[in-house]
Amino acid sequence: MQLGTRWLIGANVPDRLPDAVVTAIRDVEREVAGIDTASWRWTLTWLEGSPVVELDDGTVIRYDSAADSAVTSNLDDPEH
Repeated sequence: MQLGTRWLIGANVPDRLPDAVVTAIRDVEREVAGIDTASWRWTLTWLEGSPVVELDDGTVIRYDSAADSAVTSNLDDPEH
């Protein structure tokens, strides 16, 4: 695993993220819009060359390069 970067929720995402991951990030940010997230950050790591993005609340977005899609899960999800 390789650490990428951290950024505040709502800020610009790193340029190297696939569009599917960026869309998933923005979807999550819309879902938490009514919550005080001023101090929340996203953390980007790379696992076997694919981005894994985690929000401070436990939301995780993983990229599936074969399908060019992003899968979002949360610690509260029973399938996480």
